[in-house]
Amino acid sequence: MKIANTVFLAALLALSLACGYSSKATTPATAGTMPAITTLSPSSATHGDPAFVLTVTGANFSGTAVINFAGAAQTTNQVSATQLTATIAAADIATAGTVAVTVTNPAVAGTGAYGSGGTLAETSSPVNFTVN
Repeated sequence: MKIANTVFLAALLALSLACGYSSKATTPATAGTMPAITTLSPSSATHGDPAFVLTVTGANFSGTAVINFAGAAQTTNQVSATQLTATIAAADIATAGTVAVTVTNPAVAGTGAYGSGGTLAETSSPVNFTVN
């Protein structure tokens, strides 16, 4: 009886492995929509000024687009499909110089099999903001 159980278990194991498992093919993320900045308002500030609201106008802003000021993501409000705003802290303009402003459309997670698909994050070309 012991031999029969062993043979049965071996056969069951062989059948289980014969069904096989292969990793499912996933579709890689595709390029997202590239945002573009056309204007900044204001386009400059004086160092030592208080906090202010920066308005970024452009195209291809996603509903979750983020303004980056000097490389730091800001809390961003979408006014319209072509306009975003963010409050820039006084500490961010405490020193004179040029600051890069960009907009990032975040990545979108895939909804395909095993989370495949989706889009990559895309960041606009920088536009200079001047701190006098």
